[in-house]
Amino acid sequence: MTPILQAENIEYTFKFRPSFFAAKSIFELGPLSFSLNTGETIAIIGNNGSGKSLIAKTLVGAIQPQKGQISLLGSNENHANKKTRTKTIRMIFQHNQSIMNPALSVGSMLHLPLNLNTSLGYSARRAKIEQTLLQVGLLPEHYHFYRDMMSDGQQQRVAIARALILDPKIVVADEPFAALDPSVRSQTVNLILKLQKELGLAFIFISHNMGIVRHISDKVIVMDKGKLVEHGNTQEVFKDPQHPVTKKLVDAHFNLVSKHFEST
Repeated sequence: MTPILQAENIEYTFKFRPSFFAAKSIFELGPLSFSLNTGETIAIIGNNGSGKSLIAKTLVGAIQPQKGQISLLGSNENHANKKTRTKTIRMIFQHNQSIMNPALSVGSMLHLPLNLNTSLGYSARRAKIEQTLLQVGLLPEHYHFYRDMMSDGQQQRVAIARALILDPKIVVADEPFAALDPSVRSQTVNLILKLQKELGLAFIFISHNMGIVRHISDKVIVMDKGKLVEHGNTQEVFKDPQHPVTKKLVDAHFNLVSKHFEST
């Protein structure tokens, strides 16, 4: 099977100052290599500061790796047309409230990527937006809604609609469930699985929630201090973790599950 995305020896280094009086620190990501197939889900896990979100930004083109390359749909991403990349790989962010402009309606927000990346006229864009809203479990009437008129779950569905509006092949989701309460989280997971099956999407999930990772991912990548320390089939990694970081994450998950059943 030909990978839809392939990262080869990606490296990114940056300097930062943890606080005003602290000395500068250096964070080094990589070298990192992995591939993603059509319809597959890879979860990227690790402790805070392990480089998970930095990987997401690199994959969607928000930052450029200083070394290595990303091949997308069999072509070198570093030389691919930017509009093609934008349409092929899209992102769902963690905090929907902070990225949804309260002054813009849902329709206005969804018109923007279509206007910038397609040649569709207004009527065709409007029809595409209403179709996508239905696809994520909203109503055409939500076209006229503003952020403060919607629940957290509805805002999450708008975020998913924005990711899907350009018919991508890959969706990168950075902690998409972290801010949701358990019932809404469960509905959103089921929606994403349904959309993946219907549209043949490939997903890359950045997540701390090991239960969701175990449920939805085919493969898992474990990061620690910018390095890939374990990579494999999800069920095999959960059954027999090899790296100390992986063991700690998996043990914490199973301890939480055990406590849940003990309390019921």
